[in-house]
Amino acid sequence: MRHSDQPSIDLARAEDYQAIADIYNVFIQGGESTMEEDIHTRAHIEGWVKKFNERERLFVLKKEGQVIGWAIIKRYSDRKGYRFAAETAVYLHPDALGKGYGSYLKTYVIGQCRELGYHHLVAKIFATNDISIEYNRKLGYTIVGRQKEIGFKNGHWQDVVIMQLVL
Repeated sequence: MRHSDQPSIDLARAEDYQAIADIYNVFIQGGESTMEEDIHTRAHIEGWVKKFNERERLFVLKKEGQVIGWAIIKRYSDRKGYRFAAETAVYLHPDALGKGYGSYLKTYVIGQCRELGYHHLVAKIFATNDISIEYNRKLGYTIVGRQKEIGFKNGHWQDVVIMQLVL
C-alpha cells in the first residue's frame, strides 16, 4: 500500500457503530467468516463496547471519512489466568479486500495488543477460509489446532482452525 493510500485507524465511536454492523452483516450473510447468524444493528455494536473491560478495543479503518473496516481486541476469557490472552479479528468492506488494508489494520492491532500488555493472541478461522488463514500466517500467526465440527452454519458442521501469535 502506498503512503498516500494509507487510511486512518481510530477507536470506534458511536457514529461508527452502524457502519461496523453493516460490514459485519455482509460476512454474517456470506456464511464463511463468522458463526454469527443474526443480523447486527448499531445497538449490537454499542452493546459490545459497553461490556468491554479496560483492555478491550474496537477500532475503525477509515478512508476519505468512510469506514472501510474494523478490528476488535477482546479478552480470550474472563478467567483471571487468561488475562494476557486476547482474541483478535478484522473485517473489511468487500470493496476494500485484497488491497493491503487488512494487513495494515491487523499490524496496528498487534501493536496495540503489545501496548495493552497481552502476550498471546488468538484468531479463530473457518477451516475452509484459506485466504484468512494465509493472511494471518503472513502476520506471524501459526496454526495450533483444528476444532472439528465445532459450529453449525450453512446447513452443515464447520471446522475452525485456531491460530496463535505469541508476542
